[in-house]
Amino acid sequence: MDEKLDIRKRVQRLKSLPTMPGVVNELLGMVESEDTQVSAIAEIIATDQVLTAKVLRIVNSPFYGFPGRISTINHALVLLGFSVIKGIVVSAVVLDLMADSLVGLWEHSLAVATASDKIARLVKVEEPEEVSTAGLLHDLGKVIVAVEMREESQRILELVRQEKIPFIEAEKRVLDGVTHCQVGGWLAEEWNLSPRLREPIINHHQPEQAHTAEQPTAIVHLANVLTRALQFGSGGDPYIPQISQSALDLLGFRVGDLAHLLRVVDEALDGLDTADFL
Repeated sequence: MDEKLDIRKRVQRLKSLPTMPGVVNELLGMVESEDTQVSAIAEIIATDQVLTAKVLRIVNSPFYGFPGRISTINHALVLLGFSVIKGIVVSAVVLDLMADSLVGLWEHSLAVATASDKIARLVKVEEPEEVSTAGLLHDLGKVIVAVEMREESQRILELVRQEKIPFIEAEKRVLDGVTHCQVGGWLAEEWNLSPRLREPIINHHQPEQAHTAEQPTAIVHLANVLTRALQFGSGGDPYIPQISQSALDLLGFRVGDLAHLLRVVDEALDGLDTADFL
């Protein structure tokens, strides 16, 4: 059997992570539509008090920047919509997995979410909260490989250390051309996440390949590079990815703007207390 196809089947068979509460699986099975009732979704989430608390903690975090405190899931759904709340529910579970064993990646993901929010507001994108959520989830595939493909994960890390190559290049060699971007994208598709969340997961290293969520993907790409440059958390290697010129062009930035963007993101990260998410 083709190894790439085998990896995809392994990811698709997962559908739920070992720590995924039943209520999350129920939400992931729902598809966003006009018939989706806010009250029904809020009711489902509210059955799990621990999950409710985690979701509200993320919703009230600095990278969403709401002026008043959001105290109910209902209120959060009205403000953010089902797509974003669904992404935040997944983020709550994924961040828990990272906090347990992938602390550097957990810090990096929080930082990319924060940077994505800042950049989204600079370019006046619609629904910056959805872009922040995409930033939170952009490295979902790394979590899946680390948790569910432990042997492959160790080989990837060994290659990075021994041959001093970028993490994504080591992934391609170990996973027969597959990267965390594809792994995260396959699972996001199985979970019915919206294209505005899914495309930044799949294409944050190649934003020019985004077709339906070009702007969010370009923002998460840029946020990821700037965060790596500031060495906040760890993406798995010490190397800074190359910035896509097409992403800069799409967002209306020039190379000369990068120093200013780096300062803006640095200031935002300086106020980010990752302990708030524990």
